[in-house]
Amino acid sequence: MFADDRPPETNILLVDDEAELTEPLQRVLTREGYRVDVAHEGWEGTQLANRGGYDLLILDWMLPHRSGVEICRELRSRGDLTPVLFLTAKDTLDDRVMGLDAGADDYLIKPFELRELLARVRALLRRSRAEAEVKSPQPETKLAASRLRVEDLELDLDNQLAYRQGRTIELSEKESQLLEYFMRHPGQLLTHEQIYQQLWVSDARPSSNVLAALIRLLRRKVCVPGETDLIHTVYGKGYRFGTSAD
Repeated sequence: MFADDRPPETNILLVDDEAELTEPLQRVLTREGYRVDVAHEGWEGTQLANRGGYDLLILDWMLPHRSGVEICRELRSRGDLTPVLFLTAKDTLDDRVMGLDAGADDYLIKPFELRELLARVRALLRRSRAEAEVKSPQPETKLAASRLRVEDLELDLDNQLAYRQGRTIELSEKESQLLEYFMRHPGQLLTHEQIYQQLWVSDARPSSNVLAALIRLLRRKVCVPGETDLIHTVYGKGYRFGTSAD
C-alpha cells in the first residue's frame, strides 16, 4: 500500500460496463485504501459524477446510453476539474485528440496491468492535490504570475484562456500547462523527456501518442490559418516555441 500518496477517504468513481473488470478493480482499489463507487452505464455514471465529492473519475470510453467522453465533456463544461482517467481500447491519434479535447487527464489502453493503473491513479491524485495547493498563492505572487506573453500570444493562467489577434482561445488544463511551459522557455528546444517530466509524473507517463495528440490539439487552437506558427517540431528531439524554428 502507498498510504503516503493519498489523504484519508479518497473517493473514486469507476464507470465501466464490464463486470469482469470492475469487480476485481474495485477490490484492488478498495484494498489500497480508496473508497470506490461503481456504475455500469453512462447515465448512472453521469448522475454520480454530477453529485460530486470524488477525487478521481475512471471512465470507460464506450458505455451503454452515454459514453465516457460525453460524461467528461459535460463535467468540464460546468467547470468541474476532477481528474479523469480514460480506460479505452481506442488508441489512434485521432481518438486521443478527441479524449484530450473532452478534458481527459490520462489514458490507459485495454488490456492493462493493475500495477500500472494504480500508479496512474496515485500520480493523478498527487498532481491534483499539488495543483490545488499552488492555486492559493499570496495575492501579490498570483498577480505577478497570472499572465504570460510571447510575441502576439497571451496566456491567462488563472482562467485557462489564451488570446491572439483578437481571438479568445479556451484551453483544457493540460493544454494550459503545456502552453505555459512553452511560453516560459521561448526559443528553447524542449525535449520529449523534459515535457513528460513537466506534465506527467514519471511513474505514470502516457504513451508518446498522447503527447503528440496534445501538441496537435494545442497547435490547432493557437495557430489558425493565416497566423504564424508558434509550435515547431524538432524531429526526433522535441519542440521549440516561437516564430522561428531555427
